[in-house]
Amino acid sequence: MNLTLKIWRQKDANDKGKMVDYKVTDISEHMSFLEMMDVLNEQLVGSGDQPIAFDHDCREGICGMCSMYINGEAHGPDRGITTCQLHMRMFKDGDTITIEPWRAKAFPVIKDLVVDRTSFERIQQAGGYISVNTSGNTQDANAIPISKIAADEAMDAATCIGCGACVASCKNSSAMLFVGAKVSQYALLPQGQVEAVERVQNMVAQMDLEGFGNCTNTGACEVECPKGISLENIARMNREFLSASLKG
Repeated sequence: MNLTLKIWRQKDANDKGKMVDYKVTDISEHMSFLEMMDVLNEQLVGSGDQPIAFDHDCREGICGMCSMYINGEAHGPDRGITTCQLHMRMFKDGDTITIEPWRAKAFPVIKDLVVDRTSFERIQQAGGYISVNTSGNTQDANAIPISKIAADEAMDAATCIGCGACVASCKNSSAMLFVGAKVSQYALLPQGQVEAVERVQNMVAQMDLEGFGNCTNTGACEVECPKGISLENIARMNREFLSASLKG
């Protein structure tokens, strides 16, 4: 395939940035999207130009680092995948592909397609954990009975990889699906009950402090989420927050 790529170029956080057109040729439909980007970068380096900066790590759909906004969709036109799992067979010869970084106040651009997502880490640090006695007298987790339904729902919430596609796809740049998932994975389990009140209050407060918007109720976040995190987690977070507020 021969393609035209319209890619956001921004040399640093203070640069205004702009869209730049590139041509790539002889792209195999069997390539992943990131392999296509590698081909372009090799072409740029060969001609003495600066390669395009983009995040990537495992390239196996596990880490979520490969965050790109492709033709107006987080992670591209396929569903249930990250950008590294997107293959060029989803496009046609002669297509023009627009590639941008996540767009959110809380995700400032570092360079080109790389954004700073440490706001997610600060939300997690605000309460996304449990305090465990590690003195050697800890109770075996297998000794605590948990229903199969609760265990499955907790595991479903825990599959969130924190890629930020939910934020990128929301017109309010809301992080409520991410925070809802991180609250839910503990709220559903007995180990998470001890700090339940402080957890949801602290994580929601940090989410607001980071500048994320409120939920739009459109469900775009669930549609674009590569792990299919359910909107039910937002509802659960809201219930947990209301309950915590009433408890003072």
